[in-house]
Amino acid sequence: MTKRLLDIIVSILLLVLLFPLMALLAIMVRFSIGGPVLFTQTRPGLNGELFRLYKFRTMRTLFNLDDKLTPDADRISSLGMLMRQWSLDELPELFNVLRGDMSLVGPRPLLPQYLERYTPEQARRHEVRPGLTGWAQVNGRNAITWEEKFALDVWYVDHQSFWLDLKILALTIVKVFRREGISADGEETMPEFMGSEMGSGKKNVR
Repeated sequence: MTKRLLDIIVSILLLVLLFPLMALLAIMVRFSIGGPVLFTQTRPGLNGELFRLYKFRTMRTLFNLDDKLTPDADRISSLGMLMRQWSLDELPELFNVLRGDMSLVGPRPLLPQYLERYTPEQARRHEVRPGLTGWAQVNGRNAITWEEKFALDVWYVDHQSFWLDLKILALTIVKVFRREGISADGEETMPEFMGSEMGSGKKNVR
C-alpha cells in the first residue's frame, strides 16, 4: 500500500510540475518529427498482463524500397536522441504510473514477445509492477547484458523495500545527469533479446 501511495502522490506532483516541459516537448515533437506525438506500444506488466505504454515519439516513419521500416539508427531524429539521452521521452509513462500499469520503481517493461523467451527465473521479473526506473537501470542500464539485467531485476523482486526504492530513485537522478548506460555497444538502445542459451545449447522457454 505504501508503494502504491507513493506512486500516486509522486506521479501527480511530477505531472503538475513537469506539465510545461511536457507541453513544450509535445510541440517540438509535432513539428520536428511529426504526428502522432505519443508513441504507444503494448507491454507486459504485473503477472505478464498487457497494458498500453506511453512515450514521446523519437523516431520518424521511414520505409525502404521493400516497404519495410529502415533501421532505428536511420529513423531516430536529433531531437529524439536528445530526449533519450536525458530520458525525457519516458515522461508520459507517469500517466502509466498514475493508472496503476506501472510503478516508479521496478523492472523496465519490455516487449511481449520476450515472455516466451525468458527462463522461469527470468520470468519472475513480472512478479512486481514494471517501473520507470529500476535496480538494473542504476547498475548498468543498457550497457550490461540481458542476463545481467534480468538477474538484477529478480534481485529487486526478492529485496524490494521502501528504502531501496528511495535509493534507486536518488541514483536514477545521478545516472540521468551523467547520461550513463544509454545504449549497448553498436546499438541505439539494446539488441533484441532472443533468449538465454542453456547448457544444452537450447533456449529454455516459460
